[in-house]
Amino acid sequence: MDARRRSTKSTTTKVKAATNAVNGDSTTSSDAQALPLYFTNAVFFTLFFSVVYYLLGQWRMKIRNSVPLHFVTPLEIVALVALVASLVYLIGFFGIDFVQSLFLRPTAEGWTSEDDDERSIVKDDSRKVPCGAALDCADSPQVPPTVLSVPKSVDLLPVPIKLNEEDEEIVKSVVVGTTPSYSLESKLGDCARAAAIRREALQRITSKSLSGLPLDGFDYASILGQCCEMPVGYVQIPVGIAGPLLLDEKEFSVPMATTEGCLVASTNRGCKAIHLSGGANSVLLRDGMTRAPVVRFATAKRAAQLKIFLEEPENFETLALVFNKSSRFARLQTIKCAIAGKNLYMRFSCSTGDAMGMNMVSKGVQNVLDFLQENFPDMDVIGISGNFCSDKKAAAVNWIEGRGKSVVCEAIIKGDVVRKVLKTNVEALVELNMLKNLAGSAIAGALGGFNAHASNIVTAIYMATGQDPAQNVESSHCITMMEAVNDGRDLHVSVTMPSIEVGTIGGGTQLASQSACLNLLGVKGANREAPGSNARLLATIVAGSVLAGELSLMSALAAGQLVKSHLKYNRSSRDIPSVSSS
Repeated sequence: MDARRRSTKSTTTKVKAATNAVNGDSTTSSDAQALPLYFTNAVFFTLFFSVVYYLLGQWRMKIRNSVPLHFVTPLEIVALVALVASLVYLIGFFGIDFVQSLFLRPTAEGWTSEDDDERSIVKDDSRKVPCGAALDCADSPQVPPTVLSVPKSVDLLPVPIKLNEEDEEIVKSVVVGTTPSYSLESKLGDCARAAAIRREALQRITSKSLSGLPLDGFDYASILGQCCEMPVGYVQIPVGIAGPLLLDEKEFSVPMATTEGCLVASTNRGCKAIHLSGGANSVLLRDGMTRAPVVRFATAKRAAQLKIFLEEPENFETLALVFNKSSRFARLQTIKCAIAGKNLYMRFSCSTGDAMGMNMVSKGVQNVLDFLQENFPDMDVIGISGNFCSDKKAAAVNWIEGRGKSVVCEAIIKGDVVRKVLKTNVEALVELNMLKNLAGSAIAGALGGFNAHASNIVTAIYMATGQDPAQNVESSHCITMMEAVNDGRDLHVSVTMPSIEVGTIGGGTQLASQSACLNLLGVKGANREAPGSNARLLATIVAGSVLAGELSLMSALAAGQLVKSHLKYNRSSRDIPSVSSS
């Protein structure tokens, strides 16, 4: 970062010097370097090594003749001065800029500003064109191109934002490091203004343009202290609608945020097949978020004693009372322990209402740890999360025990629908599912990945509804089952997903776009009458959408339509060379 700042500063200094020369201004310190850069470097390198060689020879002679080293001749004084001068130049790469940074470093008080000449150049430069062209102003005299030569690879101010004089000074202070970028919101009290200033400073530091990243039209105050730090813009992701999905006798239009062509269309076809077959049904098996701290004792025996204490039924009520103090929605369900040597892992599971619940369960766990510390003072808490939870990682404990919402969703697809809508047949789907999703995944050593593309649908819905997209890892655990029923005429298809982690309050769910998508599904915010029901309904919608996506993709594979559909919706056919059939 410092190197980039020095590079940008050096280039700015050179442009400034050339501009002053054109306008007839007085010579600045940066004009001192009149020689070509390669020649100047050669001079200083030669001077440095020559002086070092000379001084070492002199000191060696003094040592041999027993002359004190602090007795120096005038020539040696000159050599020492030359050594310091050349060393300063070499350390700073460009000696003029290094010396200037020492004496012209801005103070830490207030906003930093450069000298008046540089401020006027930056203020007058609108940067409506590339930087090289922007230097050629109509009001300035014409000069030879060699005078204002700037390296082509350096873009001083790519697509800058129009700033007033005060904001310009703030940008400069961020660039030189006087003002930390992360403190702009607290200093200015205006989140949108802070984002604009941070964005402009980033462009100047990196010499890279952010013109394609939108800045305006976003409520930056809504993410302060909650969703994102140090924002410089926002990414636009298109949202498509799949459905209606007929699930548990209700219709849902499912929002999916994705940049993968064919995904929404494929899921929509699966929704159509389910709807024409009478809809899908879902069952919620479990609802409990987990957190697993790791503690250490001096011996494995002491760790086992705590394990026994936690698993005693008579102690659970006391621990539950301590845990439940953290929230009116948090309710401790189970505590499961595992020992590794003298280390104990305690997996707490609790209900969390309509919140996804990671913070809620962490608070409850901290209460229990503080309580246990009184009875087990030799317990050393290593971390409140010991990966036995397990969050944002593919883990067998989530696949077996579940985490978040555990859901099963099923449907019976009529044979006519399989043939007319899905363009395949029941026998082909059943065989493909066995060989691909079951046998193929087993050969691959999959953990929770016994499906075609559950993560595609999960991630798209998570992005649209403000969930944590990183939890797609365990939330996409899914096993897809297909079986011929009704004498082989129809298809029974199901998805079992043991760890869907969703919430309808907190995190990104409160953002305007994501909140609108939750409202479309009828699960916006907390359910006051039945706390937790909105989050549970959202989990079943996710499972139902995965069912539709699995059904459609498997049908495309069975019918050999996958490549054709992706060329139509996901890629341009001009990128594929034409092949004549023989």
